[in-house]
Amino acid sequence: MESPPPPPPPSLQELDAAEKIILLWDSTASEEARERMIFDGQRDEVDRYLQAVDEIQHSLSSATLASEDDQSKLNSAIQIAMARLEDEFRNILLNHTTPIEPDSLSSADPSSSTHSGIADSSPEFEDYPAEDDSGLTTPKASSVSAVDVDELLQRGDSSTTSSYRSASSIRELDLIPSDAVFDLRNIAERMIAAGYLRECIQVYGSVRKGAVDSSFRKLGIEKLSIGDVQRLQWEQLETKIRRWIRAAKACVRTVFASEKKLCEQIFNGIGTAIDDACFMETVKGPAIQLFNFAEAISISRRSPEKLFKILDLHDALMDLMPDIESVFDSESSESIRIQAVEILSRLAEAARGILSEFENAVLREPSRVPVPGGTIHPLTRYVMNYISLISDYKQTLNELIVSKPSTGSRYSGDPTTPDMEFAELEGKTPLALHLIWIIVILQFNLDGKSKHYKDASIAHLFMMNNVHYIVQKVKGSPELREMIGDDYLRKLTGKFRQAATSYQRATWVGVLYCLRDEGLHVSGSFSSGVSKSALRERFKSFNAMFEEVHRTQATWLIPDTQLREELRISISEKLIPAYRSFLGRFRSHIESGKHPENYIKYTTEDLEMAVLDFFEGYSVSQHLRRRSQ
Repeated sequence: MESPPPPPPPSLQELDAAEKIILLWDSTASEEARERMIFDGQRDEVDRYLQAVDEIQHSLSSATLASEDDQSKLNSAIQIAMARLEDEFRNILLNHTTPIEPDSLSSADPSSSTHSGIADSSPEFEDYPAEDDSGLTTPKASSVSAVDVDELLQRGDSSTTSSYRSASSIRELDLIPSDAVFDLRNIAERMIAAGYLRECIQVYGSVRKGAVDSSFRKLGIEKLSIGDVQRLQWEQLETKIRRWIRAAKACVRTVFASEKKLCEQIFNGIGTAIDDACFMETVKGPAIQLFNFAEAISISRRSPEKLFKILDLHDALMDLMPDIESVFDSESSESIRIQAVEILSRLAEAARGILSEFENAVLREPSRVPVPGGTIHPLTRYVMNYISLISDYKQTLNELIVSKPSTGSRYSGDPTTPDMEFAELEGKTPLALHLIWIIVILQFNLDGKSKHYKDASIAHLFMMNNVHYIVQKVKGSPELREMIGDDYLRKLTGKFRQAATSYQRATWVGVLYCLRDEGLHVSGSFSSGVSKSALRERFKSFNAMFEEVHRTQATWLIPDTQLREELRISISEKLIPAYRSFLGRFRSHIESGKHPENYIKYTTEDLEMAVLDFFEGYSVSQHLRRRSQ
């Protein structure tokens, strides 16, 4: 079936009437035309104006005009009409650009971050440094009052946790009512047909870009260059990163997606990719502004405290990638997709680099001043808190960390680097190997620090405290324990128990040596008698040695209550029976002589009470006060 023939061009009388309608609304010639908008009036008035534009355009395109003067008049009329339609187009956009409600923006985040709050509980970096050295435009107004940003972000935080699905995470809103969209489309069709595509896109982009900027302000997204971001202090950036993660989800899933939908509603089918051109005119600048922040973080100076926020950024961007690819799916928006992919890659590389630099910082940490009392070194707390947090990000890091750590095998024969036998750790993920390697180099560093103590006993106590702390931190984190494994955990447990045994030998062998029988008997025969002078010296030696141990080790500290009690019990089990036996055998020899109180200073009960003072971390003055009571 053949299509009907095109309608005949309008008559000269119809063209004259159409021209009069156009001129009637010429805002340059009439005060009334300047003050009124056609599309704010009656519908029949709108229809008459659009029909007049159509008749003139039809006549110009049919090439049936009798003279050049007629053609010039109609060209002039169409220019006036296009100027008028441009104003009408702008006015409709402004009148119907209303703020996006905060609930609509916050609901763009259907899944709260896997690590919400984790990085906020990060180690106290100032305590121990590990390294050396929208309002949217309201009707007939340019802006609206801003919604409280903190309130907005709080609402975003209250979203329920669910698994991520890209298809359900995009939330397109109808930004403009359907009747206004109908009018905008009618105007756009005529402007584009008349060759005013560029003007149409510019008007549309200028108004809608302002709306996107207002949404950005609501979400707390600031206009910061990469240089501006890199000049900020890290404490300031941490807050901005948290806000950016929430805001980016709202921008991509709601703001940008809704803008794309609006462009399609108005421009789809009018011309080739015009809807996409208008979309990019609107959002390209804001999108670059949004992603520039993440890019600045990805290329900033690396330091350990940045790892967890970088991982948060990486996870958020990875989570958004399907949505970014869906919203920016055209050829003209390829640069946005490429920027997001490159930032994701740089964030991953930054995370790997920070982990490597952290390992080196732990190995080379230079402090040489012994911690008082042999307690837990700040480095130990810092490192174990740090790797506990790393284990919370194991899903992400298991994807990013694909190679084993550079260990002692790389520095073969280097006495300043420990070795790690990978054969014993077969089957573990690269991330698990990195965490074990960090523990290995931490122990290696601590062993070096223990040598700065002049007393071997406190050096062993120091190692016992610190390795025990490592074990407890591993046991306290299910994720960390799973990665480290019970085999290596048993190995660590054996190390702190060995350190406890070494402490007891270094401290108590000499003290208990005073309670031996050898050297107290005269005439070479056990039954020949006891040398009272030798016995007195033996008691004096014991008293002096025990008092010195008590004086010093009451100021030493074992922070863990259970470990402290276990070591005291172990000491008492060796000391008290030996002293009780020695006292039982030789008390009568001392008491039968002069001033026995000078030699037998302690009962077994006194020793038991004195042992309870050990490892409390008393100051010298506290210890003296306790002894005088």
